[in-house]
Amino acid sequence: MDKLTTQQRHTNMAAIRSKDTKPEMIVRRGLWKRGFRYRLNYKRLPGHPDLVLRKYRTCIFVNGCFWHGHGVTLPQVMGEGRIVNSTCCKIPQTNREFWVAKIRRNKERDREEQRRLAEMGWHCITVWECELKPSKREETLEAIAFTLNHIWLQDRKAQPTLPQGRRNGEEEDERMPMAAENIHEAE
Repeated sequence: MDKLTTQQRHTNMAAIRSKDTKPEMIVRRGLWKRGFRYRLNYKRLPGHPDLVLRKYRTCIFVNGCFWHGHGVTLPQVMGEGRIVNSTCCKIPQTNREFWVAKIRRNKERDREEQRRLAEMGWHCITVWECELKPSKREETLEAIAFTLNHIWLQDRKAQPTLPQGRRNGEEEDERMPMAAENIHEAE
């Protein structure tokens, strides 16, 4: 049973925004502070990602746990199987069929958009609202920065060059010592 009247619930739901949400602002400030530059809600890409870092060919989606069903197991057909809630997302008891269908559509649309972005050569990062709680915030932002730097290095990986005088397939005559190896062990 809903504790709010229909008008109060309508007012609450109408106040929910899709842009400039608190979790999105946390991610934006954290990335800006770490030197990353981005575009907001880029309309030329499928799904209008919250943040687009063109230099890294990466899209970041900042998802609310409730609206995107984070960790929730939904049955394929309502009434067939059990709905399993997660710690950060609970499906309401009132108007349950509507919410299950809505969250299922959102999850399917998210998967389809990320698949299309991947086909276009874009990397996708999904940041969940629960990962931005104060106890996990810095760890999450550092993980995003690490992932972006890893993507940048992988995309621009230099092809190894062969030393002069050596051709493909030829074995190296002398064993070169490793950087951390003692020189006397190499002889």
